[in-house]
Amino acid sequence: MNNIIVNNEFLIENLIYEVRGKQVMLDGDLAKLYECKNGTKEVNQAVNRHLDRFPEDFCFQLNESEYHSLRSQSVTLKGKRGTHRKYLPHVFTEEGAAMLSSVLSTSIASQVSVKIMRAFVNMRKYRFSTSLEQNFINNLVLEDHDKIKLLESLFQNFEEKKKINEIYFNGQIFDAYSKIKDIFKTATKELIIIDAYADNTLLDIIKKLDVEVIIITKSNNLLTS
Repeated sequence: MNNIIVNNEFLIENLIYEVRGKQVMLDGDLAKLYECKNGTKEVNQAVNRHLDRFPEDFCFQLNESEYHSLRSQSVTLKGKRGTHRKYLPHVFTEEGAAMLSSVLSTSIASQVSVKIMRAFVNMRKYRFSTSLEQNFINNLVLEDHDKIKLLESLFQNFEEKKKINEIYFNGQIFDAYSKIKDIFKTATKELIIIDAYADNTLLDIIKKLDVEVIIITKSNNLLTS
């Protein structure tokens, strides 16, 4: 962002605030920029003499809440130690600041007004750029959030399909082979069987499967035909 400095003292962009959704400048800051001899008093007098030129979208007075919020940010509002403002300050939008320069009698008003307008433009560009960057970051966060949710779902499904540990005793051979058949039926492409005591009963089961089967065993009881 291009910074505009007046008399090597004021960084105009730092004097622009956001109030009620509008970018504005304080009457005290404009009084300094326009080199008003009587400060804020001169600004307010100029506005009062031309009220028809300063509708609410050009100039408005801060309420107590807005004043205290900006007071923590603004050097102008803090003022010198021991001094306090008698009235709540007025703020000017971009149009209001331009109109103010036209009704003030200071020699520098027109020159500074151009720089103020450029500062408002720069601030709009900066905030638009910042908004785009924030939207980009938010989109990345949402994408990552969706990916994390997908991974959590996959892990959950994996956990639900974890291996089944069951123990069968003598006399439960039918139950054991029935469970084996149910497990084998879930195979869709390939089935790897690790069974140290595989026999021909196992072969009879896998013959009915429509997948590739690999048997790893140390048994000599398998007869292939």
